Amino acid sequence: MHIRTMESLLVFLSTLTACLAIHADSTESHSAFECEPIALRMCQDLPYNTTFTPNLLEHYDQQTAELAMEPFHPMVNLQCSPDLRPFLCALHAPVCAEYGRMSLPCRRLCQRARRDCQKLLDVFGVPWPEDMECSRFPDCDEPYPRPEDLMVTVESTDGPLTSSVRRDHGFWCPRELKVEPDLGYVFLGVPDCSPPCPNMYLSHDELRCARYAIGAASLICLSATLFTFLTFLIDMARFRYPERPIVFYAVCYMMVSLAFFLGFLLEDHVACNTARPGHGRASTVTQGSHNKACTLLFMALYFFTMAGSAWWVVLTVTWFLAAVPKWGSEAIEKKALLFHAGAWGIPGALTVVLLALNKIEGDNVSGVCFVGLYDAGALRWFVLAPLCLAVLAGSGLLLAGIAALNRARTEIPLEKENKDKLMKFMIRIGVFSALYLVPLLGVIGCNVYEQSYRAAWETAWVQEHCREYHIPCPIEAEQTRRPDLVLFLLKYLMGLVVGIPSVFWVGSKKTCFEWASFFHGQQCKEGVPEESRPPLPEPDFSQLLLREPQGPVTRKSRGTSTQGTSTHASSTQLAPPDGQRSRASSVRSKISSRHGSLHHPREGRHTPCSYLAAEEYLKFGTMPHLNNQSQSRYSSTHHLDSQSRHSSPRELSRTPPPRITLGTGEDEPVSEDDASA
Repeated sequence: MHIRTMESLLVFLSTLTACLAIHADSTESHSAFECEPIALRMCQDLPYNTTFTPNLLEHYDQQTAELAMEPFHPMVNLQCSPDLRPFLCALHAPVCAEYGRMSLPCRRLCQRARRDCQKLLDVFGVPWPEDMECSRFPDCDEPYPRPEDLMVTVESTDGPLTSSVRRDHGFWCPRELKVEPDLGYVFLGVPDCSPPCPNMYLSHDELRCARYAIGAASLICLSATLFTFLTFLIDMARFRYPERPIVFYAVCYMMVSLAFFLGFLLEDHVACNTARPGHGRASTVTQGSHNKACTLLFMALYFFTMAGSAWWVVLTVTWFLAAVPKWGSEAIEKKALLFHAGAWGIPGALTVVLLALNKIEGDNVSGVCFVGLYDAGALRWFVLAPLCLAVLAGSGLLLAGIAALNRARTEIPLEKENKDKLMKFMIRIGVFSALYLVPLLGVIGCNVYEQSYRAAWETAWVQEHCREYHIPCPIEAEQTRRPDLVLFLLKYLMGLVVGIPSVFWVGSKKTCFEWASFFHGQQCKEGVPEESRPPLPEPDFSQLLLREPQGPVTRKSRGTSTQGTSTHASSTQLAPPDGQRSRASSVRSKISSRHGSLHHPREGRHTPCSYLAAEEYLKFGTMPHLNNQSQSRYSSTHHLDSQSRHSSPRELSRTPPPRITLGTGEDEPVSEDDASA
């Protein structure tokens, strides 16, 4: 008695284990369980006449099941085994028992059917399918269907059974799109499945147009950002804080545009897996980090995209520090390490997290690899959230800084010229920020729109290709919706246009002058002395805002940094009057200027050409006037002593000695700004 009870328990456990092992997914898909009449020609005249779908082999309808049974028709017609037809119908058209219960055929039934028909299977070249292996069924020896399956009355339908019962089975991955289980691919929530290549939304002509547009935009962005970076390399001292983050911002988008250009050249070689027609596999989108080239493209593109937004936020922070608390260039530069840690560290951490989560996806439109192209959750948290935070933080700091500059322009008494320069600086910041924010907001808007309508696009795609792939067609397809080509063009083009405003900041006469000097080297033309090149001063707004309301206005001769102001006013005050100069002192100043051009160059402006020009001038200059040197020395010294008596020690300590450069024989003071270009 106990032995029989144990045997029954083992049979029950084996049956339950087999059900769970083979048909776990099918049990979940029977949430809308309904019985329907058997329409399979091979399964007519059986002890039961109702079945359900999906069946035990996960065929979503009876038409698909009949196609799967087609190779066994010769063996059934030749009656190689009386157990073959019941066994095949038990799998392809199982009996519709009580709600949600599935009855599996016994293992002995499978073994007898296969053993009896093995010779005919070999003759007709029909392999025994893996999902019909006898070891996967419970170890029992009972006919199918069992008596208890036939005694259960079905109460799930009130009226007579209709010949066609339609219900939504969800998305079933087509055979062509299935991939190896160890890759971890997911498509439309179905594991071991991947989106098709080329793009599932765009036609061939639309895809070609989009790729050429992305390639052209990447070249333009690459040229603009590369020009900005090379301008910085020519004159690094020109770009000091608060403008220095523009350089790193340009470098980030230079790498972004380079990644898109590589994707344009590579086409589908990295973003898509190669098709295998012999195995019935189509070309699918690359997912995960198993493709090294795709992983490298993803790391470069995502990291520098997020870093570019981070450096724009750092740029607004430095402008805020210069405008509101009125920090100088040195004070802001002391925080440079903190700026670099945040701007490079946060994008790096996000990139590592995405690599750990295996969220890399091939982009079969642009040819690169990114995140959130098919996974809406990854798009929401790793793309939209960081970009929105960057826009909010940067816009708030930018508006606060512009408001502070405007208040300083109206409240601090400045000269009209400096007020105009401050106004131009504010306009420059506003235009640059608008050129950055408008494309970035366009990218965010396109991603939000795509996230909102992606489910409808996917349903429309399944509706259009369900018969081609032999998968269930959706019942409730409202209307065929497909994304327009304009949406993809806006998303990619605006993502590249974001990097172009960097060239706006360096687009000035000073940049043209520096590039002209770079291409011509340090050559000086005959008849044109180096002093004839006019300086191109740029306003130092930190000094304007930091000075006392009634203090002197300082100016600088070069660059946009907050240091290195000239002493134009002091040099003019200490210069001797025109009537007390002598030609001998002028010659002495020429000699000292000649040595100064060799040993004390100002910002690298004086070259050996200046030395040669001074030597030629002295060779043919007014040497006979040196006889009056002693008299002029006494008169000049006497005048300087008389001026120093009426000056306070504090003014003399802050005033540098006058510097007089090479002249042309005219008795007029020359400031340091006018002496060197």
